[in-house]
This record gives sequence, C-alpha cells and structure tokens, in this order.
Amino acid sequence: MDYMTGTTPTNRASGRFVLRLPPALHAALREAAQHAGLSLNEYCVRLLSAPGPDPAGPGGAIGARAVTLFGADLVGVLLYGSWARGEATAASDIDALVVLEPSTPITRALYREWDREPLHHEGRVVEVHFVGLPNRDVAPSTVWLEAALDGLVVMDRDGRIARHLASVRRDIATGTRLRRRVHGQPYWTVSN
Repeated sequence: MDYMTGTTPTNRASGRFVLRLPPALHAALREAAQHAGLSLNEYCVRLLSAPGPDPAGPGGAIGARAVTLFGADLVGVLLYGSWARGEATAASDIDALVVLEPSTPITRALYREWDREPLHHEGRVVEVHFVGLPNRDVAPSTVWLEAALDGLVVMDRDGRIARHLASVRRDIATGTRLRRRVHGQPYWTVSN
C-alpha cells in the first residue's frame, strides 16, 4: 500500500487513513461519540458519510472554527438569509447562526474573539450570530423564525437543532406564528 495516497497497488482505497486535527476538535468529536454511544471511529465514519453541504463551503469553515473555539459547548451551525435561499446579490453577506449550549453566556467577548479573524467565502463577508438553543417551552425568537424559513443546517451535533427547527416550522405551518411586513421589513406575531 502507498501510504502517501492511501491506495493499494491496484488503485483501490484501503479504507484507512490517518488524520491530524486540532486537540479541541479531537476532544469535541470524542465527547460527541461518547454521547452517541459510538466509538470515535464509527462516529466519524457516520459524520463523514452523512449527506450535507460542501465541507469546503462557508458552513465547513464556520464549523471548524467554532469547534476550535467552543469545543463541547458547540451545538451546531446553520446558514440562513439570502445566501442560503440562493438569492444573494453582489452586496449580500452570508448569515450564520453558531448555536451554543444554553449554559454558555452570549457576550460581546464571544464576538470580539470571533472577529479577530473574520471569515470570508468567495469574496463575501460571513456574518456570524451566536445563539443559545432555546428551551422547548420558550416561544421562538425572530432569528429562529427567520432561520426556520430558509435555514441550512451544516452541523448539528446531536439533532437538537433539526428538532427545534421542525417545531418552529410546525408553528409557522399551522399559522401559530405569522410573518408580517411594515415598511418592507418583516416581523413576527402570534395568531389570535
């Protein structure tokens, strides 16, 4: 086997490769695997083989950076807004939610730390917003309602983001939450 390319002399992949990664990412993956009741190897195989967005896209870069900064406090990442809808103009940025455990305080220090190395993708600024994953008993905030309309989940450690978005989408579909506009700006209200 050629260990530089990971192939056997017959040009077939061996099914084995060695990967070096940041210690914080390693720790987060190990913890997620334990939480899922899987070996680290099986967890990573499932993660890599799951359908999802292009890892070279903005979501991959945001996720990698968020794992490094937040480790086990990271719940996941989703993209939303005009870029996620495929309606971005030349002036559009890329909006992303970095979802953290509810116990993680969302402070200006988080934004200052993130902004030390701003992210760009294909010439667009990546605008990151930090949010906690809300309790099911709490009414969804505007940002979650907007994300439910067009959000693309790019990382979801244990499925909580997908479940929360499904709940918010049910509220929208049943008319419990209504989107209105005033002077061209959207806002959300509760149906009577």
